[in-house]
Amino acid sequence: MVEIILINMKKHQINPKKQKTVRKLLRNFPTPWEQKLWNHLKGRQLDGFKFRRQQGIENYVVDFCCPKVKLIVELDGSGHLLPKTQKEDQKRERRLEDLGYHIIRFYNNEIDESMDGVLTIISDKCKELSNS
Repeated sequence: MVEIILINMKKHQINPKKQKTVRKLLRNFPTPWEQKLWNHLKGRQLDGFKFRRQQGIENYVVDFCCPKVKLIVELDGSGHLLPKTQKEDQKRERRLEDLGYHIIRFYNNEIDESMDGVLTIISDKCKELSNS
């Protein structure tokens, strides 16, 4: 007898059609920091891990996602320092974590000041998650 056990495999919608226009606009008009980071993530440049940008997950659009290891990378500007925005971010993170995703956040200035450090953190997390 074969027994199949599914652990933490919650179904959720990826790239809902209702978000198609929004995702396309976000991809076509990235912030300068998103573009800088994307230049290092696209084409499996980071240790062979495939990233998608402006990935829809349920009602949310995340900046970058590595589906294989369920890692989300978010870039935040100063607007994310506002209490209301922080509360919304926390709610969003809780839901994404409930779906099995891991989230890393960077501020835009970190992209400008320490791209190598940002890439090392992302790479290390991808490797950690792929080994777990």
